[in-house]
Amino acid sequence: MTDSTLETVLRRDRWIVGGAIGIIAALAWGYTLWLANDMDMGGMDMTGFRMAGIGLMLPANEPWRALEFAYVFLMWAVMMVGMMAPSAAPMILLYARVGRQAKAQGKPFAATGWFAAGYLLAWSGFSLAATLLQWAIDRTALLDSRMAIASNLLGAIVLIAAGVYQWTPLKDICLAQCQSPFLFLMRHGGFRDDPRGCLLLGFRHGGYCVGCCWLLMALLFVAGVMNVLWIALLALLVLLEKLTPAGRWIARAAGIACVAAGAWLLVSLPQ
Repeated sequence: MTDSTLETVLRRDRWIVGGAIGIIAALAWGYTLWLANDMDMGGMDMTGFRMAGIGLMLPANEPWRALEFAYVFLMWAVMMVGMMAPSAAPMILLYARVGRQAKAQGKPFAATGWFAAGYLLAWSGFSLAATLLQWAIDRTALLDSRMAIASNLLGAIVLIAAGVYQWTPLKDICLAQCQSPFLFLMRHGGFRDDPRGCLLLGFRHGGYCVGCCWLLMALLFVAGVMNVLWIALLALLVLLEKLTPAGRWIARAAGIACVAAGAWLLVSLPQ
C-alpha cells in the first residue's frame, strides 16, 4: 500500500470513527433532553412525588421498584455517554489510527469498537454506583422531586469535596492519562487486535477517566440530576480539562470555585 493510499485510508478512518462517535453522542444528548423535559411535567408542583423517567411518577415515600431502578440506571448511563463521548473522541480516533498503521491491510474498526465498549463499560459501572447512591439518598428523604439534594449542608459538603479533589495527586494522575492518549497507549502495551485485549484496554482508560471526573459528576446531585444546564457545563469543563493545554489549571480553578460555593452555602445556613 503506497503512502498516499494509506493516508486516504487514515482520513476515511477518522471520518467513520468520528462520525460514529458524533452519532452516539447526539443520540445520548437527545435522550437526555427528552427525559429532562419528560420529568419537568410542565412545571407542575411535584411535592410528595418523585419522577423515575419515561412518565413514571411515584409517591416519594414509596420504595423503589426494580423497573424504577432500571430506568434511573439507564438515565445515568446514557447521560454519561453524552457527557464523556466528546472528550474521549481523541483517544478513540488515535486507537483507530494506530491500528491502521500497525496493520495496514487489516480492519481496525472492530478492535476500535471493542476499545470504545470497554471505555463505556467503565462509565456504566460508575452509573450503577450513582444509581445506588441516588437510591440511598432518596431513602433518607434528602432528595427532592428535581433529584437534587434537599439539604444545604450536604450540598455544601459535596461542593467542597469536589473542589478539594480537583487539587489532589490522584486527580493529577488520572487527568494526565486522559490528556495524553498516545502515551497512555505506549504505557499499556499499544494497540491490541483481540477483542478481550481491546476491551480491557478501553476499560482501563475509562477507569482513569472515571477517576478524573467522578466527584464532578456528583455535583449533579447538588443542582439536580436532570438539570440540563449543569449537565452541559460539566461536560464542557471535562472537555476543557482533557483537551486544552491549560487543562490542569482549569481543573484547579474549577476546584476553587466549588470550594467557594460550598463555603458560601455553609455560611448561609440558618443559625
